[in-house]
Amino acid sequence: MPLEEITLTLDRLPEPNDAVHAFLADADERVERFLRSQRHDEPITGFVTSDFVMVYHALAEVVDRRLSTGGRFCEWGCGFGVVAGLAALLGQDACGIEAHRGLAEAARALMDDHGLDVPIAHGSMIPEGGDALVDALAQQAWLRTGETPGYEELETDAEDFDLFFAYPWPGEEELIDALFERFAASGALLLTYHGLNDMRLQRKV
Repeated sequence: MPLEEITLTLDRLPEPNDAVHAFLADADERVERFLRSQRHDEPITGFVTSDFVMVYHALAEVVDRRLSTGGRFCEWGCGFGVVAGLAALLGQDACGIEAHRGLAEAARALMDDHGLDVPIAHGSMIPEGGDALVDALAQQAWLRTGETPGYEELETDAEDFDLFFAYPWPGEEELIDALFERFAASGALLLTYHGLNDMRLQRKV
């Protein structure tokens, strides 16, 4: 099925409330501390944070405009799970999938400390049957095939979600779109961050 782009206004409304501000401040501190701890060790390839305030406004717009067909949200390659946490704070039934065990554990700790019921699965964001797409389209070695999909831990499938978020590595946009188009349900939304105040929202139609 083709993907239809939806224009986001990003009017910066509503403003983050106290809970969101506290969550983001804590997340920023934890991410910075984590990155400092990696400087003398082997760095984690592919871990780059997005503009979380901008993503929050995009998620808030999706919710406010009732663009999603439902409330189930999944963050692909979630890192610290910050976007999944923001989705939960906006009333979404959110979860995240992260392939790096240390990041997944850090994300779980962040959710627990803020009282957020956001499951974080340690596994691959690539649904079963998606390895061929990765082999054909992936341009970065960090996106590996052959790993256990995180959906098993979540006891769900990609087609069960109404809204996905991803921050594609440069050159991976085509792959993320292809995975979404192949495995998401008809009507589902894909929100992606591309840096430099660039966000994209697409619907599978």
